[in-house]
Amino acid sequence: MKTYAIILASGSGTRMELDVPKQFYKINNKTLLEYSIEAFENHEKINAIVVVANPEYIELTKQISFKYSKVKAIVKGGSSRQKSSYNGIMALAGKHVFDVLIHDAVRPFVSKDIITRCIDALKTYSAVNVAVPVSDTIIQVDDDNIIKFVPQRKMLKRCQTPQCFRYSVIKEAHELANNENYNEATDDCSLVLRYDLTPVYVTEGSENNIKITYPSDIKFAEKIILKSNIV
Repeated sequence: MKTYAIILASGSGTRMELDVPKQFYKINNKTLLEYSIEAFENHEKINAIVVVANPEYIELTKQISFKYSKVKAIVKGGSSRQKSSYNGIMALAGKHVFDVLIHDAVRPFVSKDIITRCIDALKTYSAVNVAVPVSDTIIQVDDDNIIKFVPQRKMLKRCQTPQCFRYSVIKEAHELANNENYNEATDDCSLVLRYDLTPVYVTEGSENNIKITYPSDIKFAEKIILKSNIV
């Protein structure tokens, strides 16, 4: 049985105001997508990788991705993150997959330690999320922007990726969502929780495991590369 990584690289990146989607933005002459693929390519416990691509950039994604020996397929993304994730999951049907790690291509600095912790946690749990503690107080407001609730900060965390699953569990979660015509999930763990399929264990993430969303994130990314000697 194999452990696969699914890298979601199908976003449009409109908030970055770039000429191409942000997964193709280059830092130190390497795209964000390449940094993400290499993290899984270089991990000895990852057997293979599937990249889910923006349909308008299939050829560019192939040019970048097939340089890596573990990349076995490029799959077209859907109209939402949920549909793109489903397309990646279904590309693995019949391939004797046991565990799957689903990662955002625009989190280019996922570490070997994070990937290892995820794989190790899947020996005990069927669903694993990566998260870091919040440093700010979080408030819940109503439609009039009035505070209704202030949850305890020690119980709150910020989710990252990869999100990791026994393949049968995440496949069932997406199939249930399709049967319900539910397409509002912004991540995969929320689908597992929606259908109460299994507890979701949280393992430690990293402040460096940032998601590149806004132009200001690029400066932080460049600092991470400089500090960590990432090439």
